[in-house]
Amino acid sequence: MIAGLRVWMLVLALCLMAGDAAAHEVRPAYLEIRQTADQVYNVTWKQPILGERILRLEPVFPEGCELGAEAAENVGAALVRRFTVRCELEGGEVGIAGLDRTLTDVYLRIERPDAPVFSAVLRPGSPSVVFANAGNPGVWAYLMIGVEHILFGWDHLLFVAGLVLLVRWRQLVATATAFTVAHSITLSLSALAGISLPGAPVEIVIALSIALIGLEAIRRMRGDEGLSARFPWAIAFGFGLIHGFGFAGALAEIGLPKGTEFAALLLFNLGVELGQVGVIGALLVTGWIVARLRPGQLVALRYAGAYAVGIAGAYWAIERLALLLGPALALA
Repeated sequence: MIAGLRVWMLVLALCLMAGDAAAHEVRPAYLEIRQTADQVYNVTWKQPILGERILRLEPVFPEGCELGAEAAENVGAALVRRFTVRCELEGGEVGIAGLDRTLTDVYLRIERPDAPVFSAVLRPGSPSVVFANAGNPGVWAYLMIGVEHILFGWDHLLFVAGLVLLVRWRQLVATATAFTVAHSITLSLSALAGISLPGAPVEIVIALSIALIGLEAIRRMRGDEGLSARFPWAIAFGFGLIHGFGFAGALAEIGLPKGTEFAALLLFNLGVELGQVGVIGALLVTGWIVARLRPGQLVALRYAGAYAVGIAGAYWAIERLALLLGPALALA
């Protein structure tokens, strides 16, 4: 029991230390550069807003470039800045200052008359690219963005982990499929048809879904077979609809690349599924290894995971609710 408590404390500490920022900082940013005349470019820079905090990210252009007047506005959960750049970008380096201190990816798109569209993904490990010499991954970059959104987005990651803890082996395929179908529906409706829900309430419900899954997993391990344990696919489908709006928030508020919206969305969704399958596979392999090497610790580890999922979800729900109600309470 003491060993199980230690495991629980370790897992819980890791979840809470990850915090809300880790769950949302993976939202991608978007830098579009469109040539309008010789050595003249219109720039649109969209970056995510995390709660009330704006990441300190700044587009960087080759030395000698002149930046024109800037206009800025908040659009949803993104800060959109528009300005002009005067210089020769061909052969120069374009990058994002401060990107190496985040978990954010930036999709770069450069359009020129009578020339192929140039695109690249800037990452924390490679925050700049040489315009003339770099590859052009195009919309295929959204596949990896989708994978990273699962692997580095703790809220969705913990929900998937909670489902694995809740269900029996024979229920896992149906439950995972229901979650996939549900969030694919709302992700597509939001990104392509513009159907959306307010971001703050969606994030609160997502956090509550994590807390509920953790609680239901604990109840099942104690022998209490509720509706969630008997019909987990229904719970997964219902909350999957809400999680789909959360996935869409990573794209719709920032923007999909023009002209290739459907392909980018499809690849992003496929990346999410690959990441989800990877997480489920890793958890199953871990459970199998523990069952073989330390069979007496498997139950304690499952309890630890369920408590960590539930407490982290409750923590995020309270935190996000406080952020939503804070301004209203201050005016009361």
